[in-house]
Amino acid sequence: MSVRELVVLGTASQVPTRYRNHNGYLIRWDGEGFLFDPGEGIQRQLIHAGVSSTDITKICITHFHGDHCLGLAGISQLLSLDGCPHPVHVYFPASGEKYYHRLRRASIYHDRAEVHGHPVPEPGPERTCVWSVDEERKGLKLEVASLNHGVPTMGYRLEERGGWTLDPDKLREAGLRGPMIKQLQQAGELEVDGKTVTLADVGKPRRGQVVAFVMDTRLCKGAFDLAEGADMLICESTYIEADLQRAKDNGHLTAKQAARIAKEAGVEQLVLTHFSRRYDRNAPFLEEAREVFDGEIVAARDFDVVPLPKRSKGKKDKQKRDQPKAEKAEG
Repeated sequence: MSVRELVVLGTASQVPTRYRNHNGYLIRWDGEGFLFDPGEGIQRQLIHAGVSSTDITKICITHFHGDHCLGLAGISQLLSLDGCPHPVHVYFPASGEKYYHRLRRASIYHDRAEVHGHPVPEPGPERTCVWSVDEERKGLKLEVASLNHGVPTMGYRLEERGGWTLDPDKLREAGLRGPMIKQLQQAGELEVDGKTVTLADVGKPRRGQVVAFVMDTRLCKGAFDLAEGADMLICESTYIEADLQRAKDNGHLTAKQAARIAKEAGVEQLVLTHFSRRYDRNAPFLEEAREVFDGEIVAARDFDVVPLPKRSKGKKDKQKRDQPKAEKAEG
């Protein structure tokens, strides 16, 4: 049985609190486990969440500030201790490759795990694919785009290949059955009794699911591009609007700005996280975001498990990304 869900392992920003650990987000996607931004203390968070290190197949680091990467040292050792039976691939900004190697070898341990580092050259604001799988009737890709944080930072996007929902009545009318249906799905069209039948004749297009991960950034084109049409957007909202200038100075978003990205990009579900220790409660973040975005909003807490929403059909009222010139310049 396939499982697609977000397991929240930490929701703090630079400094953890009594109730918020450093960052950590695991996306379970069928047989894959994508661990995003493992911060300090991530081993213990995995245990509390009931997640095995061997569930992890990919590690994705947005940038090398400590709250987004210090946990890599512990995870590297845990993968070996647990005898991870499969390769684990780590994606990170190429500009921080020296930090990657330092974290992988932060102390003495017997390295038995097969871990492959993939330094990613700084991408532009448009999405770039860094990994993909393309199997029969299945496809998934991991894309990156640059963000605006003051140090080289990139966001991520998981996108499933679209498909078709076939209509049984139309298949029957077209004379298609059994192996012929599979042939049509593979080829896109099939000749039946001298007539060419296409997928569009017997079905409707079905978009693939999309999850976007946007951390530590000011408003910029890359953030909107990553979030475009996402079913779930996991987005930093370090500050509330009362601290807007502080957010801009430190290269972060407010909850209202995160909601703006979600609204203009046509997102179905917005997951707010990466909260500053200045705030004890999540309620103000929810209240601000709801002023802008009328979709589903979650203010994440450590150990929340959030199922991926069903595939969206695309919002009819999705706005075009029309950012003020000053904000475009920041990107």
